[in-house]
Amino acid sequence: MSSRADINAILNKLSRLAPAGYFVGLHIRFAAPLLQFQTYSPQWTDHYSANGYALRDPTIAWGFSTIGACRWSKFPLPDPFDILGEAKRYGLRFGVTVSLGPISSRSIASFARADKDFTDSEIDTISDHVRRLHDMTEPPESLTKAQSEALRCVAEGDRHAAAAAKLGITESAFKARLISARERLMARTTAEAIQRAKDFRLL
Repeated sequence: MSSRADINAILNKLSRLAPAGYFVGLHIRFAAPLLQFQTYSPQWTDHYSANGYALRDPTIAWGFSTIGACRWSKFPLPDPFDILGEAKRYGLRFGVTVSLGPISSRSIASFARADKDFTDSEIDTISDHVRRLHDMTEPPESLTKAQSEALRCVAEGDRHAAAAAKLGITESAFKARLISARERLMARTTAEAIQRAKDFRLL
């Protein structure tokens, strides 16, 4: 598991390669990614969400069916709702989608620009960055006993002081266990950590 700084450094490089924005969904399990990042304009993301495009998006369907990289202009799948055509109206005129990882933990990422299509070299660089993000954010196979106990206490409704007393540790030690669990699960909050632990059947 890598630090947020390491992840952000790669995302900054991707931002420079995709000036019209990107969407990166890492380790998609049970239809939801472990982590997701996106820099598309609010106008496009609002339009995309309002029309429920995620369920019809050919880039996502392609990503679940294929490993590799494909320019949007060469997409082999039908686009009956003309989502890629709609994207052009919002400045996403040229794009590429990258898909990698096992189907049980697939990462799918799309990148766009308004001025020109992506070169083969740019696609190779983007693919390398996505692969690094995928590898860096591999979900943990397990939690330590201390981490799982701390998360379980909060999940059951215990306040920090009560949970610490239950476990026979100080409140500061209990908080340290929660921090450790959040870092291991790459979660910003304890609630998010609990949900991820449940999703990965670690709790």
